[in-house]
Amino acid sequence: MTGIFIAVGLFVVVGGVLLVVGLSRKQPATIEDRLAEFGTLEQPVSLEELELSLPFAERIALPLLRGLAQFAMRFTPAQTMETTQHKLDLAGNPYGWGPTEFLGIRFLGMLLLGGLGITMFFMAPDLPLSRRIMIAAGALGFGFILPTVWLNGKISTRQKEVLKSLPDALDLLTICVEAGLGFDSAMGKVSSKWDNELCRAFMRVLQEINLGKLRREALRDMADRMDVRDVSTFAAAIIQADQLGVSIARVLRIQSEQMRMRRRQRAEELARSAGIKMIPVIVFLIFPAIFVILMGPAAIKMITMDNPLFGGGGGLP
Repeated sequence: MTGIFIAVGLFVVVGGVLLVVGLSRKQPATIEDRLAEFGTLEQPVSLEELELSLPFAERIALPLLRGLAQFAMRFTPAQTMETTQHKLDLAGNPYGWGPTEFLGIRFLGMLLLGGLGITMFFMAPDLPLSRRIMIAAGALGFGFILPTVWLNGKISTRQKEVLKSLPDALDLLTICVEAGLGFDSAMGKVSSKWDNELCRAFMRVLQEINLGKLRREALRDMADRMDVRDVSTFAAAIIQADQLGVSIARVLRIQSEQMRMRRRQRAEELARSAGIKMIPVIVFLIFPAIFVILMGPAAIKMITMDNPLFGGGGGLP
C-alpha cells in the first residue's frame, strides 16, 4: 500500500507540473503563421489531423480546466468572478487566461496538492489523526490559495514596471506632440518604441479607439486595468484637457515633470529606508561574525590558561 500511495503522489506532482508547463507555453498563432502553415499543405487536412496539430494546452489542458471551472462556477458567486477578471486585468492577462481558466487552475491546484496531502495522510499512520487531518486540509487550502498568491505577485511586478517606464514614455509623448503629431499618433510612436507593459496598454487604447470607443473611455479603462495612481492622474489630466480644449502638449509637459519628480522622490524614499532594512542583517549576520573573530582567540586563550585539561597552569600559586 505504501508503494501505491507513493506512485499516486508522484503521478499527481508530475501531472501538475506538466499541466502548468503546457499552459505557460500557450502562444496564440498569428494569422500570418496559420496562412503559412496552410500554404505548405498539398491537400486539405482532415479534422483529426487539424485537432492533433494543436498544442497540448489547447487539446487537453484547457478543456480539462474549463470542465473543472464549469463545475466550480455553480458554487462561485458572480462577484467573485468579476473580482477575478479585474485581478487578471491588473496582471496584464497572463497567458491569455480568463476568469474561467483561472478558477479551473485554482481548483486543479487544490485537487493536486489535496491528493498529495491525502496520500501523506495514509502513508503516516504513526502520526496522530488530528495532525494528519490538519496536513491534508492545509494541502487543500494551500493548493487553492497558491495561484492567487502568484497572481498578486504578477500584479505587483506589472505595477512597478509601469511606474518605472511612465516618465520616459511621457517625455517621448511630449516631444512627439510638440513636434506636431496628434495625441493618438504620439501614442502609436511610443508603442512602437518600446516593448513593455505601458506600451502594450497604449496599443490596446489605440485599438479600442479604432473600434469606435471614445478616447476618454479608453483612457479611463486603461487606468482601471492598471490601478496605478500616476497612470490615473495622467489619464484624468488628458481627459480634462480634451474636454476643456486646453493644449495637450502643455499638459503633457507638466505631467512629465511631475512624474520625474515623483520617481526621484520614490528613489530617495527607498534610499532612506535602506539603512533600516540593513539593521536585521547587521545585527544577526555581521555582528556575530565580528564578535567571533575579535573575541574568539581571547576566549580560547582564557580557557586554556585556567583549565589544566587544556595544558594550562591552573592559575597563580
